[in-house]
Amino acid sequence: MLTVKSFVFNPIQENTYVLYNEKDACCIIDPGCYFGQERKQLEDFFDTAGLYPKILLNTHCHLDHVFGNKFIHERYGLDLHIHEREKIVLDFAAEAGLRWNMPFENYRGPLHYLKAGDLVQLGDDTLEVRFTPGHSPGHICFYCREQQFIISGDVLFRLGIGRTDLPGGDHQTLLSSIREQLFSLPDEVVVYPGHGEPTTIGFEKSNNPFLR
Repeated sequence: MLTVKSFVFNPIQENTYVLYNEKDACCIIDPGCYFGQERKQLEDFFDTAGLYPKILLNTHCHLDHVFGNKFIHERYGLDLHIHEREKIVLDFAAEAGLRWNMPFENYRGPLHYLKAGDLVQLGDDTLEVRFTPGHSPGHICFYCREQQFIISGDVLFRLGIGRTDLPGGDHQTLLSSIREQLFSLPDEVVVYPGHGEPTTIGFEKSNNPFLR
């Protein structure tokens, strides 16, 4: 059974997720650690919990979700897993950092591409890859069917949706992704978003003003 641990990192207040189970299978999703104390907070958590991350995943590659990729790669020897259409966003991330006055060293290691329907195995637990473009061209979400939760990145928030005014974004595509890939899930599914508090599919179906 997976435990979901979240950290709020960097000036953009991004949610970084660590998923792990009782057999010490562990992954990190969207490491947004920008400052040294944030990187140390992650290290201290892994050390205290006796965990060693085995998989590095990005839902998408906007700068606030990738600040820590290079650190995780170098510290734990992990290659990055993304959707192929997200590579152009990753390549632009460091330049975006300069524009936002948040310079950083981008990840330059090997890339492993995930696609819709792929399964990410964490010991006995499984995450299903769902392709959810619109906020960015290669955005993906990670769905745990057995425990009924989804890591939604910047697709769906509590009473909100991802912005679509950045390069590669498209509003109608985002709405279609939410309705087809997220709202097709059971109402009780917990949504862990890239920013803000968790929500549920049922709550957003009934209350999200962008999706009525």
